[in-house]
Amino acid sequence: MLKFALPKGRLEKKTLELLAGCGIEVIKPDTRELIYYSKDKNYSFMSVRNVDVPTYVEHGVADIGVVGKDVLLEQGRELYEPIDLGFGKCHLMVATTAELADKPYPYNLKVGTKYPNIAKKYFLEKGISCEIIKLYGSVELAPIAGLATHIVDIVTTGLTLKENNLKEIEFVQASTARLIVNKASFKMHHEKILQLIAKMREILKK
Repeated sequence: MLKFALPKGRLEKKTLELLAGCGIEVIKPDTRELIYYSKDKNYSFMSVRNVDVPTYVEHGVADIGVVGKDVLLEQGRELYEPIDLGFGKCHLMVATTAELADKPYPYNLKVGTKYPNIAKKYFLEKGISCEIIKLYGSVELAPIAGLATHIVDIVTTGLTLKENNLKEIEFVQASTARLIVNKASFKMHHEKILQLIAKMREILKK
């Protein structure tokens, strides 16, 4: 049995649709059960938080996972990443208040973000010194409340930024959902995983 770790929400839904196209019929219960199975019992699925998917896969609790590229870049896990699934499109941006949007970065630049490693690397490559403030939620609040001058965050539609009078000023990184595979699992279930990857690629080409 191949074990999947899937992020709760729209990425899980899109992945199950893709698997259905591969001929894998999944019975997802309407209850709050966190583990469910394919109809043929050849696959199991666990619903986890997006940021936890790489952890479950790297530790071998799951053989395969689906997660955003943003999470992979931030965490830097030892995993195979054979397919860009194409869905779950978003991008990481630097944003700030309308007041600061057209001005150079201040000498006391403070950046609030859920992605401290990505943000640190981005500003380091630009030769800009800054203080990175790690946040876990409501990143948009940081510049409004005065905790940070700027933020680095995921943007899908940009609506949340607009509603909080924030502006995107620099593109950092594009992100889409990726299929990830545990290295040991790839050796153990080599043929089965390769067949699944081939089917997915076939469907994604259409």
